[in-house]
This record gives sequence, structure tokens and C-alpha cells, in this order.
Amino acid sequence: MQTARKIETVLQDESLSTELRNIAQKVYEGKRITEEEGLLLFEKGELSYLGTLANYIREQKHGNKTYFNRNFHVEPTNVCLYTCTFCSYSRLIKKREEGWEYSLDEIMDIIKKYDDQPVTEVHIVGGVLPQYDLKFYADLFSAIKAHRPDLHVKALTPVEYHYIFKKGKVTYEEGMKLMKEAGLDSMPGGGAEIFHPEIRDQIAGGKCTGEEWLRIHEIWHELGRRSNATMLYGHIEKFEHRIDHLEKLRQLQDKTGGFQTFIPLKFRNQGNQMSHVPESTVIEDLRNYAISRIYLDNFDHIKAYWPMIGRSTAQLSLAFGVDDMDGTIDDTTKIYSMAGAEEQNPALSTEQLVNMIRRVGREAIERDTLYNVVKDYTDHVFEEDTVYKGYVSLPVVNN
Repeated sequence: MQTARKIETVLQDESLSTELRNIAQKVYEGKRITEEEGLLLFEKGELSYLGTLANYIREQKHGNKTYFNRNFHVEPTNVCLYTCTFCSYSRLIKKREEGWEYSLDEIMDIIKKYDDQPVTEVHIVGGVLPQYDLKFYADLFSAIKAHRPDLHVKALTPVEYHYIFKKGKVTYEEGMKLMKEAGLDSMPGGGAEIFHPEIRDQIAGGKCTGEEWLRIHEIWHELGRRSNATMLYGHIEKFEHRIDHLEKLRQLQDKTGGFQTFIPLKFRNQGNQMSHVPESTVIEDLRNYAISRIYLDNFDHIKAYWPMIGRSTAQLSLAFGVDDMDGTIDDTTKIYSMAGAEEQNPALSTEQLVNMIRRVGREAIERDTLYNVVKDYTDHVFEEDTVYKGYVSLPVVNN
């Protein structure tokens, strides 16, 4: 395989430091790298070297397969009690006239719009407000399941659960059990930001701590359910904070095996209190994807959230450890568009998403939320193979 030959070439590259060649040898042998080695990758790893290692791991796990699902987002509100400095999405209660606050019936009306579409997942996250409490979400999840039992409910982050459980005077264990019984199927990975308190206190003070975020996911895993994980990068954190974050995720995954995928989330600087902080470059984005793939050896999947980084960068990421492109996002989700993300109206048809994947030489596989294969599009022929505005044909990553 070409990818194996590339990593063998790296192993013989005498221009690399002994430390970097040792890391490459570990990757080649399927061995775990240390925190010190992870930090060295951030400090010294060049893009081509990191891409070779990450792509080797990606293809060992998944070959040419690239996953996506047909999903849509519902955001109950963008009004929030918290004042995270990086957030461009939320509005304070004193400015709630600038936002929206959907009732349960209004949310169900949104969900019913997709009744005739073959979507498999609804993704629900939003701001934190007193009226969106334990009863509200239990009733919402139950209503969704009563209306459409086959629709996978992926909903709320530990930030939201921490608040509603505290307000409802239930323990994390009691609360997550109630959510499961109401119809919650899995948890998204949001709200992780950066776990290290040195950074978390500055950008997300008042929200649940990194330890509390991890504990809620651990409890969910103990209930036999799955979840995702994220990291907000490219702001005021340092490389050691990223490694600390990845290490805490890796340790919990060793313990529970409940995480499905890791999604690096790029900080966007428009319309928030950190607009003075420059955004990371595309090269740094790709380096971060690659190191995440190398470090998180016990995670099956690395996902690129295309509405945040744009379609072309998402295509490039498929050569740097990424094997999942998220989904069709068939709605007008505003969490990243309000922060200046490339995608201001993030929605793709299945055909568009499949063609994005195909144009970089990968095989498109539609999955459900739990990575069961819904349809293999490798040999599928659409009625019209249209070239869509907004993404480009890039060199094939493997021949």
C-alpha cells in the first residue's frame, strides 16, 4: 500500500530528529505515544510528516472509507445565562430580544418538517435558560420518540445537563438515567472547550468544569450509551493545554470505550469578546487534525465539521487523519456562521456531500449515528453528477 511505503520512507529519513523517527516507528507498530511525544509533534512536527503518520493510521482503521450521515440541527434558543468569551452565538438575557426561544411545540414543528425526508438523526443543542429544564427536555425527547421512533436523538452537552440537573436537584447519575428513559440516544461532544482550568476559567468561566464534563460522559457510557468529544482550539491555549485535553479524553476512553468520534473545533473570532485573537491558519488546522488522529489511538473516528472550516479544508483534512465529514446539516444552524465560519447557510444535499468525498479519491459511506452503514455510495451513480459551487476538485490522496 502506498501509505505504508510513505511511512517507511519517513522511518529512513535521516534529516528527521531521532525523536520524530521514534514516534513514526511507534505509529508504524501501532504503539501509543506519550504526552511528551505528543507535545513534540505540536512543537516540531511538519505538516507532511504529520500527514503521513495520520493518514497511515486512518487507512489502517478505515481504508478509503469516509463517513457521513443525514442529519439536521435544532437549536431551542441562543439566549444563555453564561458569557463565554469565545461565543458569537448566544445572547444575554438582557438582550434576549435579539435571540430566539422556541417552545416545545415550535421545536416539534421543526422536526415534523423532516417527516418525508430520510434523515436519521436530530442534533439538539442550544443556550442555557431556566425554562429549558429537566422536565422540558424529558418531555421533548419523549415527544420526538412518540412522533418518530426511528429518529436518533443526539442532544445536549454536559454544560446543559450540569445546569438542569442542579436546578432539578438530581444527581448526574439520576439525571442521565432520566434522559435515557425519556428517549435520549446519544450525546454530542460540545461544551468541552479546553479542560485545563488555566484556560477554561478565562474563556468559559461559570460553566461546568472539565472534570464535570468528563464525569457526565462517563456516567452516560456506564449506561451503555455512546457520545462524542470535542476540543476548541486556536485561541489563547498553548500546545500543552491541547495535549492535556487529549490525554484526559484518552484516559476516559481507556476506561469506558464510550466515545465514538473526536471533533476538533476551530475558534472563529467574529462577533465575540475574543475578536482580537487571530484565527489559526489552515496549516495549523490540518496539523491539529493529524496530531489528534495520532494521539487518540483508542478513538475510532476523527471528524471534520465542514460548516466551521469550509468545504475545501474539510476535503483536505481527509488526508490528515479525518474519516468523517459529519452530515448534511439540513437546516440553518447558526452556531458557527454567526462567528464568521465559511459556511453561512450550512446545508448540503446527499449528492453534494458524496461528491465532496469522491473528488479527493475517497469512498463515501452513509452511516447512522452509531456508525452502522446505511448505504455505500462507492458505485452509486446520481442522475446528474453536478459540479457544485463552494468546493473544489483536489488531487487524489491515494492512487
